[in-house]
Amino acid sequence: MTATADPVTLMKQEVGKAAAALVKSGSIVGLGTGSTTAYTIQFLGDRLKSGEIKDIVGIPTSFQSEVLAKQYGVPLTTLDAADRIDIAIDGADEVDPQKNLIKGGGAAHTREKVVDYLAEQFIVVVDSGKLVDRLGSSFAVPVEVIPMAIAPVTNAIKKLGGKPELRMGVKKAGPVITDQGNFVLDVRFDSIDDPVNLEKTLNNIPGVLENGIFVNCVDLVLIGEVKDGQPLVRQL
Repeated sequence: MTATADPVTLMKQEVGKAAAALVKSGSIVGLGTGSTTAYTIQFLGDRLKSGEIKDIVGIPTSFQSEVLAKQYGVPLTTLDAADRIDIAIDGADEVDPQKNLIKGGGAAHTREKVVDYLAEQFIVVVDSGKLVDRLGSSFAVPVEVIPMAIAPVTNAIKKLGGKPELRMGVKKAGPVITDQGNFVLDVRFDSIDDPVNLEKTLNNIPGVLENGIFVNCVDLVLIGEVKDGQPLVRQL
């Protein structure tokens, strides 16, 4: 952490550090994906190196988090080898007052949902700009779809009142491909009044692997803010 870092970067570092501080020795940790969670993985590595904690192993939710864990010296395991996940730390694109989430801005929501829902404690790390009164206010719902089903899934989502758009790659010709080899539809809804039922309805469309609505799974939200140029962390 450098004195020249901008306040937003410092804030993300502080939120990541606050989450990493909640991990105890001997824990199996779900390692989320995203810019803030990246700092959590870094600080977990720092705590291991200093001897502050020991005997932790991580389960990554994406290729990105796997690479970061290796970079910062966090040992890894798999769901096949682990009998539990003690704590998962992950980011979000939107958080409502009931702690429901929209995730999937990095197209990793399928693996994230598997890991985050299995965890005994699920902690979300976000900046205050991710807080919304109602899900779908600023972010589309990502839906992972197997390639052969993209047309029928698109039509089914339109019948639900959604406006789906195939996510296209950046610095790549063609659509984004997930770690599972699938496509992502970003779906706008005029209003998401019942995220619990919408999550189930989307997942029941044949060809949908998973969607980015996370409901009734979050234990703690750590929120980073910048006030008077200083980074602060508060809890929801």
